[in-house]
Amino acid sequence: MKAWKRKGSLGGPRIKAVMEPHEVQILHALVSNVVDMLEQRRDSAPRDELAELTGMRSGHSEAPAEAPLARLLPDFHRAELADDQPDADRRAVARAHNAGMRMIHEPEIIDTKLGAAAVVLRTLPARGGTVSLTEAQAGSWMGCLNDVRLGLGALLLEASGVDGEVATTIPEHVPESDPRSAHLDVYHWLTFMQDSLCSALTGE
Repeated sequence: MKAWKRKGSLGGPRIKAVMEPHEVQILHALVSNVVDMLEQRRDSAPRDELAELTGMRSGHSEAPAEAPLARLLPDFHRAELADDQPDADRRAVARAHNAGMRMIHEPEIIDTKLGAAAVVLRTLPARGGTVSLTEAQAGSWMGCLNDVRLGLGALLLEASGVDGEVATTIPEHVPESDPRSAHLDVYHWLTFMQDSLCSALTGE
């Protein structure tokens, strides 16, 4: 895949790139996997009486256990340092704050991510070829590519850990015999695609 290009047209600017059939298949599979994770998270959210009465949806109060999904739906608040407050108290305050914020906002966040994924799946050429996007569609692609890349990155960090500790950096290169090799190649491809699309969007 070559870099995205910004092209003028009578209907407004278009963001274009040509994707090979195998690239379409890889991206379709990755995006579909993210969609499955988000839909399962959405559908497993607990229902409460207030939500039933008001129609307001309520999300989970706890962060996802799976690393990729936790990366897509991170906590809203981290425990702040305070010399006069014990660590346990700070963590308890952070947990309570995150639980409340997550229950209120997670459903809408998931909807936004699913909406962006739907745009990508709808605009992918089935057998490869030119992807031609409006600026709004390109914005959805940016968000979805970021989600796919973050999820894959979380898996690579887990796989790169030592003695049960999750790694903090993703390696630039690994030997071809390394089990992470294929995923790392896809991760770097996603990074290129996202950076190139950002440049095309901003006109750089």
